[in-house]
Amino acid sequence: EPFGALDSLTRTDMQTWLEDVRAGFGWTILLITHDIREAAFLSDRVVVLAPRPTRVRREVVVDLPRPRNVELITTVRFAEVESELLAALRGAGS
Repeated sequence: EPFGALDSLTRTDMQTWLEDVRAGFGWTILLITHDIREAAFLSDRVVVLAPRPTRVRREVVVDLPRPRNVELITTVRFAEVESELLAALRGAGS
């Protein structure tokens, strides 16, 4: 959880910076997080794990447009992705 200890504004700045770096270099990044908003903003797909025994509960494709900017988090589609990830974490549809 690379941004877990940061305050909200700094976290958002770092997420935006990482998105810019990823786009600039075309890198693939593996990110492990418990933050649903962070996962939705930075990911093209999210693998949601179930608790013990750990297994893949669900894979969610994040079909949000790129490049992404902070304004994206106020859109209806972003809220839908967050809702889908929350449902996957809670076990709905597993």
